[in-house]
Amino acid sequence: MMADPVMQPSPLLELNDLRMHFPIHKGAFRRVVGHVKAVDGVSLRVEDGETLGIVGESGCGKSTLARTILRIYQPTSGEIRYRDRSGGTVDLAGLSGAALKEIHRDLRIVFQDPQSSLNPRLPVIDIIGEVLGVNGIAKGRELEHRVAELMQSVGLRPEYMRRYPHAFSGGERQRIGIARALASNPRLVIADEAVSALDVSVQAQTINLLQDLQEQFGLTYLFVAHDLSVVRHISDNIAVMYVGRVVEKAPTEQIFSRPRHPYTEALLSAVPIADPRLRRHGKRIRLAGEVADPAHPPPGCPFHPRCRYATELCRRELPPLRAVTADGHEVACHHAESLTLNPFADRTLPEFN
Repeated sequence: MMADPVMQPSPLLELNDLRMHFPIHKGAFRRVVGHVKAVDGVSLRVEDGETLGIVGESGCGKSTLARTILRIYQPTSGEIRYRDRSGGTVDLAGLSGAALKEIHRDLRIVFQDPQSSLNPRLPVIDIIGEVLGVNGIAKGRELEHRVAELMQSVGLRPEYMRRYPHAFSGGERQRIGIARALASNPRLVIADEAVSALDVSVQAQTINLLQDLQEQFGLTYLFVAHDLSVVRHISDNIAVMYVGRVVEKAPTEQIFSRPRHPYTEALLSAVPIADPRLRRHGKRIRLAGEVADPAHPPPGCPFHPRCRYATELCRRELPPLRAVTADGHEVACHHAESLTLNPFADRTLPEFN
């Protein structure tokens, strides 16, 4: 007798053909004359406890993707399927009002600039405590006790809770932002360039803190960044974005040891080499021009004007994102199987210890 198949749980978050197109208005009557396709058909899965890194140049759509998932923006089309605490699945794209507010307890964000993301007129107890109060989690003495616990969890002294943001360093302000994100007991935290404004030594401390918190609280991360050395250290899987689309997705070490998309190869070549003895072996690939205009993307593959491997097929047809290996390495390139790209695996990347 055959055993019943084991039912696999649905992913914590699943994006299906998600699009965020911003209208371009012109004239006195604000006529729509086009759209900026900031996110253009993204499909991704994020499992419980996973850290998915989202990388790409400025303007590739990664931060817009993060804000669309959080419903800061109303998506143009597509699904944002989230598995709630009861095990059911809900499409965040269709939520509003109280239902969306309830889900926002589970999905939180840590912003890039800790100085501008914190209200300078509020003490730390109010910055963190606001989340507790608005969501009905705690008030009064219980709220103060909870703020103290959150400050301790991110390495800040609770007796500083009545100080204002200007009294803290940049790294400490980012820890306040992390504590605020944790206040509602979230399941998914989106870190949107959360360490890029910090010094390298402070970046390392913050990355290690995020990993400790993930283990302690069972968090799932969507980690948006442009620094591949940082993403490599914290991420289980990486999705590479270009002009609103995912062009490659794979486990982290596969991205570094066997990149399949020419854009990924170029990003890897831009990672600084710490050891001067190795610099002569790692020639940087300098891409011509700028990221394609998402309002007027080129025909075919959007990367073809900057790609040194481009063919007539690339200029004519848009390649779909497809699996090219049995273990799920996905790439949007017509020539993924025939290209042998430089992994730059011998580079000495910065370590975060």
